[in-house]
Amino acid sequence: MKTIVVRYQVKPERAAENQRLIEAVFAELEQRQPEGFTYKVFRLDDGVSFIHVVIEHDIDEPDSLPALPAFQAFVADIADRCDIPPVATGATIVGGYR
Repeated sequence: MKTIVVRYQVKPERAAENQRLIEAVFAELEQRQPEGFTYKVFRLDDGVSFIHVVIEHDIDEPDSLPALPAFQAFVADIADRCDIPPVATGATIVGGYR
C-alpha cells in the first residue's frame, strides 16, 4: 500500500471556502463509490491547517481520486487559497485501528 500525506495552510479568509470544496469532494465520493483508496482530510484546531491522507489499496485497476471533477475543482486554485503551499510526502503505516 502506498500512503501520501499532504499538509498546507490556507489564508484565514479562505478556510471556509477550502472546507466547502473538500466537502464537495466527499459528496462526489459518496455518490460514485470509487474503489482502490481511502481518503481522509483533517482540519486542525488552528482553523487554517489541513492534512489530507490518501492510502492506495493494493488492487487491480483502482479508481483515481484526481479524476473526480470535484477534486479537480478543489486543486484548481489551491495555490491562491494558501499561505503555506501543499507539501506531499510519502508515509508508512505503522499500525491502525478501524
